[in-house]
Amino acid sequence: MNVRLAKKIVLSGSALGLAAAMTGCVGSFDPATDAASPVAPRVQALVDANRAYPRWEDFPKAPQGLPQPVEVAARVNTLSATGGALAGEAARIEWTLGDAATFEREVNSRIDASQMSPVTARTAADVEAFAAAIRDRAKAPPPIDRH
Repeated sequence: MNVRLAKKIVLSGSALGLAAAMTGCVGSFDPATDAASPVAPRVQALVDANRAYPRWEDFPKAPQGLPQPVEVAARVNTLSATGGALAGEAARIEWTLGDAATFEREVNSRIDASQMSPVTARTAADVEAFAAAIRDRAKAPPPIDRH
């Protein structure tokens, strides 16, 4: 489209060059065993023994007793009906919290009644002092005099 002809020629030429280079790898997919090797007979025996693997007999059989399409359709219809009934029940629920001020008072009273951990009772000054102490500990030691 917007690619110049020179780019198309370069890209197609490089693709052809890559394809030509890959044809040199074709011979490596069917290597011959070196007859002078001391393990050659064992390697060839293993290759010959497993040449026909995998066979169709080695694959697991298809599962038996799968539900028929009519059964699946009945289950889907049942789920649709129960989903519709559930949506109807959810629609009848009053989804309000009531008075916001009352809700706030109730939540605050529950929070005030719970025990606060000592870590959360720290003030901002305590936190900053702790952070400064950690920073002081993280400073590198002074260099050693090598003389």
